[in-house]
Amino acid sequence: MAIRTALTEAFGLAYPIVLAPMGQVAGGQLAAAVSNAGGLGLVGGGYGDPDWLMRELDLVQAATDRPWGVGLITWHATADAVELVLRYRPTAVLLSFGDVRPFAPAIKAAGCILICQVQDVEAASEAVAAGADFIVAQGSEAGGHGAVRATLPLVPAVVDAVAPVPVLAAGGIADGRGVAAALMLGAHGVMIGTRFSAASESLTHEQAKARIVTAGGADTVQTRVFDIVRGYGAWPAPYTARAVRNDFVARWHGCEGELEAALEAEMPPFAQAMAEGDCETGLVFAGEVVDLIDAVEPAADLVQRIGVEAEARLRGGPALLA
Repeated sequence: MAIRTALTEAFGLAYPIVLAPMGQVAGGQLAAAVSNAGGLGLVGGGYGDPDWLMRELDLVQAATDRPWGVGLITWHATADAVELVLRYRPTAVLLSFGDVRPFAPAIKAAGCILICQVQDVEAASEAVAAGADFIVAQGSEAGGHGAVRATLPLVPAVVDAVAPVPVLAAGGIADGRGVAAALMLGAHGVMIGTRFSAASESLTHEQAKARIVTAGGADTVQTRVFDIVRGYGAWPAPYTARAVRNDFVARWHGCEGELEAALEAEMPPFAQAMAEGDCETGLVFAGEVVDLIDAVEPAADLVQRIGVEAEARLRGGPALLA
């Protein structure tokens, strides 16, 4: 017996699992692998770099005939970036972190399903008013950028606020238990990031994947320092980025003003560390769910195992009733 929700029906999925469109991590090969395995793969368009987007969108188009999509960071997005994405005719476009109204009409007019990720109830209602077909309620446990609300109370609050628009849960989910829990909260599926960041096909540096495998949830921190040193210090409040603690965090977290003043000296060695996979200086985005990750695995194996475990958990639920 398969899980059937508004998400699986809309995209013809075997499992209610969506790949989080992690910028510079969720490339075309990873998105295609997730889609081919029965989930929905989203390419991480991030800040909208056109060369990167064209390369990765060419890859996903060539590697799957299943539904797939693209995600963009809304506050940094441009009409040109959205137009580029739409030329590839994705099934879905996800917007997160900002006002979706400037871009929603073009996405809807292109026949794409509009998915909006939000971090609070008010933003969820605004996204629905703008035409969102699905809402992703993202908790602060998530890796990468997020806000302050936790997943467990946020998801049902958003579900209640935007019904009947279907909601997906994100943040702190890496296995079938998390999927089953999200469905019980009223979600129609989940969006998973960190677990897929450590997938074989992800663009995460191999040393960073190894760091995700060994890290614990308490090793992560929400910080602005990595945005500042990468030249993205304009991220609006309340968004910060959850990453693995390292020497760079110990040196600069809480000293953001000093870091901004030292960027000329700090940016080159940081860029070198990222290229070399030096995890004590470079950035490793990861959520609190790293406790549940113990190996780098192919994305297809992850999708199928998570999906099957979720089904098993849901089938076992009636046994809890006396």
